[in-house]
Amino acid sequence: MSEWISLDQIDAAADFLRSRLPFNPRVGMILGSGLGEIAELIRESVVIPFSEIPNWPQSTVEGHKGRLVVGELEGQKVLISQGRVHFYEGYSMAQVAFPVRVMQRLGIEILIVTNAAGAVNPDFEPGDLMLITDHLNLIGMAGLTPLRGANLDELGPRFPDMSQAYDRTLGELARQAAAEKNIRLREGIYICLAGPSFETPADLRFLRQIGADAVGMSTVPEVTVARHGGMRVLGISGISNKANLDGNTVTTHEEVLQAGRIIVPKLSQILRGVLQRLVL
Repeated sequence: MSEWISLDQIDAAADFLRSRLPFNPRVGMILGSGLGEIAELIRESVVIPFSEIPNWPQSTVEGHKGRLVVGELEGQKVLISQGRVHFYEGYSMAQVAFPVRVMQRLGIEILIVTNAAGAVNPDFEPGDLMLITDHLNLIGMAGLTPLRGANLDELGPRFPDMSQAYDRTLGELARQAAAEKNIRLREGIYICLAGPSFETPADLRFLRQIGADAVGMSTVPEVTVARHGGMRVLGISGISNKANLDGNTVTTHEEVLQAGRIIVPKLSQILRGVLQRLVL
């Protein structure tokens, strides 16, 4: 697949999925590194490997199972992506956001994005959850955006508004769900970098200066496309490591996956609470 994505390519994937799905899902979820176990909550699910879906990009990163799981969770019809692809894997931004385009064509109205993120805010601890209230699109500011190229008018406007990238009503549902289960839910701004190298201490000090609370290598392209298409978005980061502002600690992907084991039970409870409260 080239850098540019056509409506025909998107519809080929959407048509294939329609032929396999038992119903039209209303909620889409994308699960980040080490967070895919949440999809195991679905009973009587339909499982579709990415490799079977026309034009669907293939994940190459450990902790991303690379399949769709479709079924009912807390009374909602959901389509869950166990894993995602990233710009650093060699995909274009349009390819990174391709799954969200397909979700739009399937009629999905709400997108829940999760990720494993490094702390930039020094108050955050590994295992914390952070409600994403806004993001810094540093890569997009430099021109690497999934909206580059010809606009797909069938999916959204040439110049989409991003003043409320993360839906305030959905955010309040997440707060309520966290409070009900006595789970500490941090709040803050997520910033996406290209990766795959982790940030230097100087990087992190710069990111903190410009307002970031957590940093990762995903999510923002997906949210940009979701909002372009009018989807409502809820974003939650699982904090996988402490802010390394002084350069005295080493960050590894194994650490990220290990933190996921602490994060998943709490994140599962919040997501289930949101779905219970959701009225579609």
